[in-house]
Amino acid sequence: MMHDDQVHMNANTVRGMIIDQFPEYRHERIKQLNTIGTVNAIFRIGSSVAARFPLRAMNPVECAEMLRKEAAAMTEFAKHSPVATPQPLGLGQPSTFYPMPWAVQSWIEGEIATPNGLATSTAFALDIADLIATLRAADTHGRRFAGQGRGGNLPNHDAWMEVCFRNSDGLLDVARLRRMWARLRELPPSGPAVMSHRDLIPANLLVHDGRLVGVLDAGGFGPADPALDLVAAWHLLDRDRREIVRRHLGSDEVEWKRGAAWAFQQAMGLVWYYERTNPRMSALGRNTLARLLDDLEA
Repeated sequence: MMHDDQVHMNANTVRGMIIDQFPEYRHERIKQLNTIGTVNAIFRIGSSVAARFPLRAMNPVECAEMLRKEAAAMTEFAKHSPVATPQPLGLGQPSTFYPMPWAVQSWIEGEIATPNGLATSTAFALDIADLIATLRAADTHGRRFAGQGRGGNLPNHDAWMEVCFRNSDGLLDVARLRRMWARLRELPPSGPAVMSHRDLIPANLLVHDGRLVGVLDAGGFGPADPALDLVAAWHLLDRDRREIVRRHLGSDEVEWKRGAAWAFQQAMGLVWYYERTNPRMSALGRNTLARLLDDLEA
């Protein structure tokens, strides 16, 4: 169990719910996937569909509203993404065995990216840069950052970072990392909000033959700090390939460092929170922090 409020889920029961509510899939093979995801349990349905069951308990009405908003964001994202991305297909209802709504969406083929698998690939770095540039060019339609999560004011995350520093004692060089955050949190805004995926971690990117072929979890697509999607550079690329991304996007010093700040904020939470329950996600945090410290020393 990764979360204190995680919902217990029986795979056989879930298969029954899928067949009962979406009988068109009754002859398809339904298999739970072993992913590093931390938000949803994923069940693959046949070769072209997936069902996503939220892992953390929440009010069913609020969950349904969240899933509807995510579906709208996914649909908007697909209009702009230069690569394939899942599309919403339906909304499942709670049952006696699972207390919240859940989502059905299309399946995208590809291999999940890893922190180091394509870290030295110039072609992949350019794919990442093209993705970010294309999303930034999308119209915000006058929307602004909603004020929740990453993508707004860096000092708003001080309390969470303090939790991370306290829980990372004995795992990381906390004194050094505190000094790093003290500098990063003071960075000024780098420009007006642009459209952003808002979670470009390896687990949300699909690759094939060394190229980016798909983007997952686009339900958070919306306006945010222009630097936010730059987290992908530290999660996925070595220093030389990061520089390629920076040059391609024309990021100035402030924007680039704010990208580092958001990657730092995310990575600090991954190491300690998932140390025992999701080692691959914890390792991603360590890997990203190592790259950030390498940049700092450079």
